[in-house]
Amino acid sequence: MNTKQKTVLYAAVAIIIVSLVVWQLYGGEIFTKNQVLVEVEDELFGTTKEWKDQFVWGLDLSGIISGVTGLVSAILFFVFRTKKK
Repeated sequence: MNTKQKTVLYAAVAIIIVSLVVWQLYGGEIFTKNQVLVEVEDELFGTTKEWKDQFVWGLDLSGIISGVTGLVSAILFFVFRTKKK
């Protein structure tokens, strides 16, 4: 491996690890969510449930990022190979 290939490999691994760490920081949900169901205390009706706009990072988003990163890094790894004659 030459230095360009090592750089591509290290960058790809770093991006995948950061994606998985962000997924864990958001709670480790399986699917990405745009809204979350929360309980709201109301004087008239008591406890009710409402949808709150909140982004939750899911494993599906991390999987897409990891897959695209793997594909791009494989292509760059192939492009940056040294041709010895």
